[in-house]
Order: sequence, then C-alpha cells, then structure tokens
Amino acid sequence: MGTNQPALAVIGGGSMAQAILGGARDAGVLPGERVCVADRNESKRSLYVNAAPTAKEALEWLASAEDEPGSGQIMIAVKPQMLDDVGEEIADVVGERVVISILAGAGGERVRSALGGRCRVVRVMPNTPSQIRRGTTAIAVAAGASEPDAEFAESLFGSVGDVVVRLEEKMIDAFTAVAGSGPAYVFYLAEAMQRGAIEAGFDEETAAKIVTETVAGAAELLKQDGGSAAELRARVTSKKGTTQAATDSFDSSGVADAIVRGMLAARDRGVELGRS
Repeated sequence: MGTNQPALAVIGGGSMAQAILGGARDAGVLPGERVCVADRNESKRSLYVNAAPTAKEALEWLASAEDEPGSGQIMIAVKPQMLDDVGEEIADVVGERVVISILAGAGGERVRSALGGRCRVVRVMPNTPSQIRRGTTAIAVAAGASEPDAEFAESLFGSVGDVVVRLEEKMIDAFTAVAGSGPAYVFYLAEAMQRGAIEAGFDEETAAKIVTETVAGAAELLKQDGGSAAELRARVTSKKGTTQAATDSFDSSGVADAIVRGMLAARDRGVELGRS
C-alpha cells in the first residue's frame, strides 16, 4: 500500500534514533511499520516493529518495502568513526537513494564517498532535547542532493522540535557549535550553579532542585517573553544589587568571552573532524 512518506532504513538504534522515530510515529509522520532499524544490540531492536542485526539486512528490508525501486531513504545514526564500516557493508546496495546523515563532522562528500558515490546526502544536525521533543535541528542539502530531497527530513525532524532551520552545508559546523553542543553549555552552567549553591549552604539534593527549576524557568521566560537575553538580564539586575555583584564578578573573570571562545573552538573542531 502506498504512502506519502518513503520507507526508511535507520542504521543505528541509539537514543537519538529512538527520539526521532518515536516523535515521528506519535506525530503521524512515519508509521512504525514503515521503518526498519539496524542495530547489533538486541534490546534496541526489540523497540521496533521491523529490526535487523546488520545494515545489509535493513537495506534488504528497505528494497522490499519501497513503493518504487530506490524511493526509500536511509538514515545514518551511528558514531562518525563507524561510517567506513557501514560503507563497506552497504555501499554496493545504497544506489542513488537519499541518505539522511546525522553524523557530526562528516561532510556530505565524505558520506557519499563512503556509501558508494551515487547517493544523495542530506545532512541533519539535531540536538539532545529532541529526546523530549524540544529539539533544534539544522538541515542542509549536501552532496548529490537537491531541495526536494530534504523535504522528508524536514517533516521527520519537525516532529521532535519546533525549530528546524535550513542552512548551507558550510554552516553546519557553526550550528553544531551553537545548538548541537549548546545543551552541554547549559548543563555546564547548571553544574557550576549547583556547586555555588552547595558552597552557599544548601545540601546537594536541594541545590539540584533549586538550580534545575531556575534554569528551566529562565529558559521558558526567554522563549515566551519576546525580549532579548540582554534585556531580560538587565531587568533582573538592580544597580549595585546582588545580581550585579555576581555579573561584575563574571565580567572580571572574562566568563562571557570564554563562552564565545569555547563555541568557536567547537566550530573549529567540527571543521577539523570533517577534514580527517
């Protein structure tokens, strides 16, 4: 029976794949029976209607499930260092299909070459809040692909977050530094705040609760208020008050500049990984 969405073979059944496929299923974007997930881990395979222990078997399923030969798509969701191994296994059967790659640091040409040299690569960079459907995702048309090839990926990743942006591939590393790694920066801040709360006299459990709700509430306020981060910070910073004492200390230590340098270091590392 035909469908508006292609059949999908997913290579790698880890947490990100689980979040994406779960969101797509619940949103009605992609029924579970239209997906086959390849993963060596039996417990991960048990989560899906169709699953296989190898990428080769998942591609065999895809060929049998396609509405038209070659119309199915493939999503590569393994660790970047596993790309060559996946390529050795399936390069001869990928053909000209659309390949959705969520591999950080692996450029479209690199993915295309590893998978036989004929596929159409759409690069996608989601972030971990996709696991709770609050993801921010970038999509770039890459090697061999055209704009229509990215439409399915856009609907797929739109099911796990409200923000899906289309970028040129050259901006994917910058996006990774901002949004892909971004949740870790927030966790880093929360970790430091918890340390500060403990040193101020709170026990560990209470400190964690206070900081978690403070960070979550501030993020929601930033989203809903409409003001910029700078404007919201200014509102809560009374002249010569407690908040200014803290931000003055941050400024004297160069905290903001250090964050900017860190983000640029993350971007540059992505570029390096893409060249290796």
